[in-house]
Amino acid sequence: MHILTAILTILGLAVFEIVSSIDNAVINAEILDTMGPKGKKWFMLWGFLFAVFAIRGLLPWIIIWAANPGLGLIHSFTAALSSDPLVAASIARSAPLLLAGGAIFLAFLFLHWLFLEPKALGLRHERFFLKQGIWFYAVSAAVLSVVVWYGLKTNPFMAFGAVIGSTAFFIMHGFKEKAEHAEERMKKGSLSADGASRRSDLSKILYLEIIDASFSIDGILGAFAFTLSVPYILIGNGIGAFVLRELTLKNIETIKKYKFLKNGAMYAIGALSVIMLLGAFGHEIPEWVSPIVMLLIVGLSFLGSKKKK
Repeated sequence: MHILTAILTILGLAVFEIVSSIDNAVINAEILDTMGPKGKKWFMLWGFLFAVFAIRGLLPWIIIWAANPGLGLIHSFTAALSSDPLVAASIARSAPLLLAGGAIFLAFLFLHWLFLEPKALGLRHERFFLKQGIWFYAVSAAVLSVVVWYGLKTNPFMAFGAVIGSTAFFIMHGFKEKAEHAEERMKKGSLSADGASRRSDLSKILYLEIIDASFSIDGILGAFAFTLSVPYILIGNGIGAFVLRELTLKNIETIKKYKFLKNGAMYAIGALSVIMLLGAFGHEIPEWVSPIVMLLIVGLSFLGSKKKK
């Protein structure tokens, strides 16, 4: 049963990484279309290695170390890869902080999409919420206030984690908004001269790595809804990142046709935020629940998209 749970967790992480990064894949594909063959190959190989090992590998470890400073920087890295019960207990004690922070980040991400972001309208309530955009800030503030209030009574570190999660959301949201404006300028930046073109490709590669890092935060924090095991996160997110890069290069137009996949990803993010919040408050949620819920929601959005093609 443990092996089946591990496989299901890794599969869930991979699918979540793919569907939550669809916007990132579209941006990558549009920028790659303006680059030469060498620039594309460099990004697909070395950019992939950097994205998986430097971002999706190191960031979960750094987050766990920050939540468990007593382990030490180096020890927390080796501990994340070990099965030491003392280490597992230490990480478990930090779970309320990690889960509360991730839950608020994902909840704000979902609410922002629901209230403010343009989308393919698939369900009746989506049009209603899109017309109430100004309420995003009020609803988000109310959610944070309630979580912090009850968090202070349950575990002060959980309340602190919730505040960190909200702070991380608004910081990353600012980066993403800037990236959207930079994307338009970048797509127009392809130059004809050989030397200038190479310099342009290099700047585009650096830009793509930065935007990939900002988009990967969603997947990494969401991964804690599935597991606190760094090896599982690295494997699952790594597989997802690899598949996403292949889709970016070969089949991005096909992916765009499934217009409700992004909706499914956001509803999955909303559901995962609730699961993480329940876990932060001490409710025992079986490990298989998150991947099953996520796969079910994404599967329904895929079927809905297929009917609309």
